[in-house]
Amino acid sequence: MPVLDAKVTRLRTMLREMRQMVVCFSGGVDSGYLLAEAVAAVGEDATALTAVSPSLGPEEGADARRLAESIGARHLLVETHELDDPRYAANPIDRCYFCKVETYGTATEHARELGIPYVLDGFNVDDRGDHRPGRKAAVEQGVRSPLDELEFTKADIREAARRIGLPVWDKPALACLSSRFPYGTEITPDRLRQVWRCERSLHTQGFAVCRVRYHDAVARIEVAPDEISRLLQNDVRDVIVTEFRAAGFEHVTVDLQGYRSGSLNEKPSGAPEVVSLTTD
Repeated sequence: MPVLDAKVTRLRTMLREMRQMVVCFSGGVDSGYLLAEAVAAVGEDATALTAVSPSLGPEEGADARRLAESIGARHLLVETHELDDPRYAANPIDRCYFCKVETYGTATEHARELGIPYVLDGFNVDDRGDHRPGRKAAVEQGVRSPLDELEFTKADIREAARRIGLPVWDKPALACLSSRFPYGTEITPDRLRQVWRCERSLHTQGFAVCRVRYHDAVARIEVAPDEISRLLQNDVRDVIVTEFRAAGFEHVTVDLQGYRSGSLNEKPSGAPEVVSLTTD
């Protein structure tokens, strides 16, 4: 893949020329690959920063720390407080902007304190097509996106990460828990924990790719299309219904279109086609 090889070469040159950087690091494949290349290029002058808040699943911070340690990066776990901003909690269509103002602001503040000139994130070509109001905050804060600047696609990143042995090269895409709520639905710590608890239940049942969309008393499950039939099996369904109800949902449905990134950003075309797992 000579095109990918050329991109990787340019990335490594760019990172060496930057010399010092803070990488906004979620523990996913995009920021994980960028961090690994940064550490390979400049060693301890690359610092990983992971923002920890109620919108991040509790296990994700620990996973990010383990990955940063395996890469050999200096790692900062920093609390952010986007939920304290009523504009964020109200969940408007530009909610991600207010989140990134907090996250990138925290990262750039730490970078200044450390005397580091660059803050980087894992934004890439494939991210351009989705609704991304957080990009405005990145521009305002001067955050650089080397993978996007050098035209890395998600497929490029996964292949490059696989080549260097990054353990998360095939990890499913991450998204903050707030993305499970329709715009205009208030986001609270209790509701975030409710969604996280239900997604953890699905993971325990073996569904690696899943989302639990919050619709007040109703949970709408998205899993990979080829996993929907297993979700409807009596033994699996019964466990899920029991655990979702214990978490606070009255009704549980399955989206028959299956998982797709940013489904709550889709233009309305009628109600989603769903099947109910609850019978009363």
